[in-house]
Amino acid sequence: MVTITSMAESKIKELIQEEKDAVGLRIYVRGGGCHGYQYGMAFESKMSDDDTVIEKGDVKVILDSQSAPLLSGAEVDYVDSLQGSGFAIKNPQAKTTCGCGSSFSA
Repeated sequence: MVTITSMAESKIKELIQEEKDAVGLRIYVRGGGCHGYQYGMAFESKMSDDDTVIEKGDVKVILDSQSAPLLSGAEVDYVDSLQGSGFAIKNPQAKTTCGCGSSFSA
C-alpha cells in the first residue's frame, strides 16, 4: 500500500494538532495537472466506509477507493531543503511526472 516516512509522520502529527476535528490526512488523486492526474492533500474530519486507512504511529492517512489503486506502492515523505519544504510523493505507478512533482500520468 502506501508508505509514510518518519519525517512525513512527524510533520503530519505536528500539522494535525493545529486542525480542529481532524482525524487524519487525506491523500487523493484527481484529474488535472499537466500530466493527467494531480495529487491533493487535505485534513479530514470524517471517513467513508470505503476509505483505506494507513496508520503510522499516531498518524492516520486516508485514501479514497478511487485514489488507492493509483497510489499503490507510493511513499509519502516530507522534504525540508534549500529548494523549499513540503510533502513529496514517490509513486511507482507514475509513468511520467511534472517538473514540480504534483502531477503524473499512469
